[in-house]
Amino acid sequence: MTKTELRTSPPLPAAAPASRGLGVLQGTALYVAAVLGTGILVLPGLAAQAAGPASILAVAAVFVLSIPLAGTFAALAARYPDAGGVASFVRRALGDTWARMTGYWFFFGVGAGAPVVAVLGADYVAAIIGVDRAAVPWLALALLVPPFVANYFGVRVSGVAQLALTAGLLGIVIGVVAVAAPAADPGNFTPFLSRGWGGVGAAISLFVWAFAGWEVGTHIAGEFRNPRRTIPIATAIALVVVGLSYLALQYVTVGVLGAAAGTGRVPLLDLVAASTFGVGPVLVAVIAAIVTLGVLNAYIGAFAKLAASLGRDGDLPAWLAPGAESGGVPRRALALVAGLIALYSALMLATGMQLAPFILTHTSSMVAIYVLGMVAAVRLLRTGSTGWWLAAISVVLTIGLLLLAGLYLVVPAGLAGVAVLVGILTRRGRARRRGSPNAVRADSTNPARLPAESRDAAPASSRSAESE
Repeated sequence: MTKTELRTSPPLPAAAPASRGLGVLQGTALYVAAVLGTGILVLPGLAAQAAGPASILAVAAVFVLSIPLAGTFAALAARYPDAGGVASFVRRALGDTWARMTGYWFFFGVGAGAPVVAVLGADYVAAIIGVDRAAVPWLALALLVPPFVANYFGVRVSGVAQLALTAGLLGIVIGVVAVAAPAADPGNFTPFLSRGWGGVGAAISLFVWAFAGWEVGTHIAGEFRNPRRTIPIATAIALVVVGLSYLALQYVTVGVLGAAAGTGRVPLLDLVAASTFGVGPVLVAVIAAIVTLGVLNAYIGAFAKLAASLGRDGDLPAWLAPGAESGGVPRRALALVAGLIALYSALMLATGMQLAPFILTHTSSMVAIYVLGMVAAVRLLRTGSTGWWLAAISVVLTIGLLLLAGLYLVVPAGLAGVAVLVGILTRRGRARRRGSPNAVRADSTNPARLPAESRDAAPASSRSAESE
């Protein structure tokens, strides 16, 4: 079968029946919470400190750059709904070893960011209510409990909770902008390029973190009603909502705080305190709680679905597989997620609550995932289609981001090595069980009978049933 035929083969049908699952409203809520996230707590102030008034340009630039990435993930998730998310797309396009790398990067690498989110929210709340920072780990634990409970009862319960959390989050964003905007001083916008174009570049790097998260919906794509229609609509709405929210927050941050933006520990508290309404501490406390719960709710569900799919595909113990199917609740995988987050949290405590190493582990792994995900999209999506062009543009953009990871590329590189080793051990184990070390070679003429790892070596045409 030719490469053109590979791309035009019919996709697998969506598993979720049309009468159930997530709709546009709940899907939009999940995307908004995952992307808007904890960035609103710190990034507007940090970007203003880096670029001054021109930080607004940085927000606009990253918003535009995020469009092809979000659009590509929407196209993939709509056409190939599977709990494995990006890993499943990579499996279809590049083979099982690359898919295992992607799954490990997301689960073990990106997972390092979960306790960071909890600590950011807890630290913010601790500063606002005036308790000692020694209470932050306990506050972080308290913020982790509700998302685990919600996801234990399944995506449908979790989706309803996410809708309420996101509605509250957007209400707070609107409230902060409305309260702070009257105090904006036009003089704070001059000189506009006070830090030069280099400052704008630094602010863009900061806001890449803020606009990450579009891949989360791919892991629960099978839970959507009519995913080929619902996912693109939810993604488009979320893009507009997130972009306008960050632009509005950046405007009031510069206009109200001016040169003082980013110098305080709790910039949103400083922002709202500039108003005459006297509700700053309450608003910021609510923001921190809503944002943290919303992000953790979205990511914990995605991590659990991914772990279950990795168990289903033989990349993690098969005991974790229950719940990987559409509509399933991956309770065993959720327990593994809890253990992993507990481990990272303990390491964070042991290092004196240093967040930077865990943030950089998260971002380097995420960019590696994006690169492979976009390469897979170029192979899977129909050449010349809108999704294909978005993917081609995103390949260039994500490779550029990968080069910025520097020394922290050792994390995805190490996990890639583990993925290769697991593949080698799996092949040997299967060969021993068949009673002959040459069993795999004997089946090489029939790709359908090959073990999963051996299909990596098969020509692309033998994977026609798995590729568009």
